[in-house]
Amino acid sequence: MDNLAKTIIDAHGGLNRWRGFTTLSAHLVQGGALWGLKGHGGLLDDTTVTIDLTREHASHAPFGSAERKSSFTPGLVELLSSDGAVLESLPSPRDSFVGHTLETPWTEPQLAYFAGLAMWTYLRMPFLLAEDGVESSEIESWEENDETWRRLRVRFPTSIATHSTEQTLYVGDDGLLKRHDYDVEIAGNTPGTHYISDYKEVQGILFPTKRRIFPRQPDNRAMAEPLVVSIDLDRITLA
Repeated sequence: MDNLAKTIIDAHGGLNRWRGFTTLSAHLVQGGALWGLKGHGGLLDDTTVTIDLTREHASHAPFGSAERKSSFTPGLVELLSSDGAVLESLPSPRDSFVGHTLETPWTEPQLAYFAGLAMWTYLRMPFLLAEDGVESSEIESWEENDETWRRLRVRFPTSIATHSTEQTLYVGDDGLLKRHDYDVEIAGNTPGTHYISDYKEVQGILFPTKRRIFPRQPDNRAMAEPLVVSIDLDRITLA
């Protein structure tokens, strides 16, 4: 593992402590232009996500209404009733996004796929850097807001469903994440800059509770608007 990757992991609570947990849940309050653009404004404004820390699985509940929840894995998305009955399913979900652009509407299972992979990636970062097949290397530093941030280029294996194969993490002097860049492959490779802040300690692990995502320009600077996605987290629990 790259030395910077180890520094980041240690700053967030350490791999040994992290590996003592198997599930994570958090209450989300979400906003931004993306949800309405994709045809689902308001559906996930106030929900709870639960992720598995031993495999790639995430569930949002409620999913639009109290009677529904989602189940995401890389190979299958399901919308379920509160008692677990399958209401709708989408096998091989990533294949369904072929030809999509940023403006292409999503079906509800496609929304569940994106929301699932996004929150699974966000909540497992930076500990995801220690997973088999994930490669990382430090690249040149970056100047922003009168600060110098170290940067880590990350490459994910095809076995992990995430925004894009290559992503970049920006790191402050304290080892905590400041920014996370990726291209959303399932939305026409749309470039995004994801700002991370307001850390809180939960059971010995540091979690950012404020996330703001903006378009990324060709010069690698974020646009001031539109706000693509906002995520505020509370009630974070590890078990």
